[in-house]
Formats: sequence, C-alpha cells, structure tokens
Amino acid sequence: MLIADRVGERLREERERLGLNQTDFGVLLGVSRGTQKNYELGASSLDLRYVSALEERGIDAAYVLTGRRSTPLGQLFSAAEEELIKQFRTISDEDQRAICRFLEAMADDAARRRS
Repeated sequence: MLIADRVGERLREERERLGLNQTDFGVLLGVSRGTQKNYELGASSLDLRYVSALEERGIDAAYVLTGRRSTPLGQLFSAAEEELIKQFRTISDEDQRAICRFLEAMADDAARRRS
C-alpha cells in the first residue's frame, strides 16, 4: 500500500482549517473517526470514494494528495474576463475567428512595443 508523503498532515491541515474535529470531518466524508484518524496518521491510504467526497464538499483534494493548491474555478478569471467569455460564446463562429485575429494582432503589436 503506497501512502504519499505528508498526505495525512495536509488532510489534518484541511480539517483544522474548516474547524472540524476528526469525528465531524469523518461524518462529513462518510468514514468513521477511526478511519479519519488512520488517514491523518498515514496508517491507511485514502480510497477513491473518500477523495471524491473531499472534492464534492469543496475541500482541496489536489492539495491533500500532492501538496499543490488547486485554483478554484471562481478565481481563474476576473469578472470582466468572465463577461468577455460569456459574450464571446454568444457570437457566430465566424465572428469568434475575427475576434481571435484582432486580439492576436493587438498582442503582437503590444509585444513589439515592449521590445
């Protein structure tokens, strides 16, 4: 059984960030307190149902598993960028291609001015 380094520590960190004890966190994720404790101690590997439950409840499973924080979808784009994407999706394919050509030309021009 492979247990990645520090998974248990990061799991505990996420639980504490949410202000939950092992019992309540386990209930939230569908496991007993003992199972939760074993996960946090690194005595047991997380199963796929548990990892899926982490994600479903908004817990950063990528961080728990890898140590790298994922970026929530809501933080990928600014409100203005989201609005542009929404508008872009409403126009025809031909107009989308024209917009892409226009943006590429603007970006090329901006790169030339910076050089």
